[in-house]
Amino acid sequence: MKLYTVSFTAQAATVQVDFFEITAAATRILLVHAIELYQSTEVGDAMEEVLAVLVKRQTSASTSGTGGASPTPAPVEANQGASGFTADTMNTTKATGGTPVTLAGYAWNVRGPFEKIYTPEMRWVVSPSERLTVELATTPVDSITFSGTMTVEEVG
Repeated sequence: MKLYTVSFTAQAATVQVDFFEITAAATRILLVHAIELYQSTEVGDAMEEVLAVLVKRQTSASTSGTGGASPTPAPVEANQGASGFTADTMNTTKATGGTPVTLAGYAWNVRGPFEKIYTPEMRWVVSPSERLTVELATTPVDSITFSGTMTVEEVG
């Protein structure tokens, strides 16, 4: 099993963003095992917000988002090779085009973590050359500092 994590730490946002954007290699598929998001600035009752988080899959005809970082997926096993997929985090211009399909919509109360660990039957499948995004679909009331990790298996 080739497991990788894609992470970002302490990134402030005042606009809607793609927390994660992963694009499968042309000859491999991806399985999303887990999505974890945290924030470190909204700590009082009066600062509590409920934000919409969407998971979307897009065909290869889509255009990648911009304005974030492109971290190298980190292998969970030390001797494992590099991944074949690409990843972006915290894109302030969201991925567009293609044929987007919303796979899930969640309401995240930022007072607690957003943690989704998927059973084998529930894992999102990203086909070769497809793109999957985990996006903030609500504009925050004020600046929020986010951190997150996505765990992805690459098959093929």
